Amino acid sequence: MQPRRRQCYLRSVSLSILSDVPLAPLTTFELGGPARFLAEITDAGDALAALEWAKVKSLPVFILGGGSNLVVADNGFAGLVLRMKTRGLRWSEKDGELHVEIAAGETWDDVVRAAAERGLWGLECLSGIPGTAAAAPVQNIGAYGQEVAESMRSVRVLDRETLRTRELAPDQCDLGYRTSLFKRQPDRFVILSVTIGFLAHAKPSLRYAELAAALADKASPSPLTVRDTVLALRRRKSMVWDESDPNHRSAGSFFTNPIVSAEFAAQIAHRCVAAGIIADPSGMPRFSLQGGQVKLAAGWLIERAGISKGFRVGAVGVSTQHALALVHHGGGTTADLVRLARHFRSTVFDRFAVELEPEPVFLGLDWRTD
Repeated sequence: MQPRRRQCYLRSVSLSILSDVPLAPLTTFELGGPARFLAEITDAGDALAALEWAKVKSLPVFILGGGSNLVVADNGFAGLVLRMKTRGLRWSEKDGELHVEIAAGETWDDVVRAAAERGLWGLECLSGIPGTAAAAPVQNIGAYGQEVAESMRSVRVLDRETLRTRELAPDQCDLGYRTSLFKRQPDRFVILSVTIGFLAHAKPSLRYAELAAALADKASPSPLTVRDTVLALRRRKSMVWDESDPNHRSAGSFFTNPIVSAEFAAQIAHRCVAAGIIADPSGMPRFSLQGGQVKLAAGWLIERAGISKGFRVGAVGVSTQHALALVHHGGGTTADLVRLARHFRSTVFDRFAVELEPEPVFLGLDWRTD
């Protein structure tokens, strides 16, 4: 069925509203049903008009970026999808820093490349992460020891309660590990732009052991060198989107790394020793955090629970390169994927008493229930 187009006229803005739009091609999983309505947003006026139109029609609204962290129900979404197509980078200086304001619809990796090419530190470890700039604060994206929270200076939003634009400082965004105010309150804001700041005398961020080891022979790596190294590491794990890669229908890491108390982490490590999984407690990877908490490696737990890379159930399975990535091989359904995710969760819980939490957003379904 071809999408149908209608015109919306509100606040002197002419906005095309498409109906019955397939969402699967707009996601990296390539799964899910259609949106009842979809509008492509090219500026704040479009967003405002679309929200008002949805309010008149009593429709729920969902904001779509690159679709790289999204699981859509097989029945689709019975509301209005706003597909963010805004573009542009605006560079300026403020308080001794170089700032760039990034339009919500900009491809994130293009922004990272632009910064690295200018010799700017702060985003290089976030190379290769798919999606748009607006998703960066929503997920507080992070990789190889770096998070966007470290460089983010503000987020410009359209407040859906007041229909006015606001500028939010980082401390107003409630940023945490793969979460934020925007993720906790998905119906409150439309992100219009994100501003990143670059310090004049920043240094490489080589906190992640794998990255530091890969750059051990580079005395003074440039941001581009670090970026290229990160991309090479991600490609080995099928974590750079490539249509020729058999693992490409994925959302990357499907589960977040569990955060537990140091005491509980020690109990799990000793349990692994008793089960013969590791020789001594130090063999279980873990990362100490503030407040006596510990981050565990979800991929390690999955594999030690007996789910190996390349595991497959029909049209869905596990990446051949990374145990943390669920993959759609084509011809499957969202229901297939969700059943596999539940299998992961129950298997790891039965083995380690650790509950895995998914990283993607679920649209039109609750992944815990049928």
